[in-house]
Amino acid sequence: MSTSNQISTEIPAAVIESVAKALQECKAALAPYLHALTDNERRALFKMGDKTVATVQKVKSYIETNAEFVPAYMDKVEFLKDEAVAAQLSPLNSLAEQLAADLNDTVMLAGSEALLSAMLYYGQVKEAYKKGIPTSKPIYEDLSKRFTRKAKATV
Repeated sequence: MSTSNQISTEIPAAVIESVAKALQECKAALAPYLHALTDNERRALFKMGDKTVATVQKVKSYIETNAEFVPAYMDKVEFLKDEAVAAQLSPLNSLAEQLAADLNDTVMLAGSEALLSAMLYYGQVKEAYKKGIPTSKPIYEDLSKRFTRKAKATV
């Protein structure tokens, strides 16, 4: 029985090291400007999305041309800084999300194929153990620990 193989690649260690270094450099370069949020903080925020980006940009334009309407209680300088940071980081965020999605998909695919092959190997060892082939016993005993089914909890 053969399995379908959708991915067949070997990534040179130098490429992995180079990418890891570049990502660490990116992370370090942006670290002073980034701000992590708790789950509660994320939920509580008023969020800017695709539809509201244009609104914020339009308001920025109006603030520059019609400053007389800026409320006294609004910090115009902070608004402009916030809008600029959002505009600067948005393309980087999109690129990082694309990279993360491609990484996740590739890890999932390669992992799935590796696990399926591992299960085929285990099945063969299990069959050999059942037939009394002595060399299969230590392998079966070791691997069988990983393939035990947990009993379902009764409610």
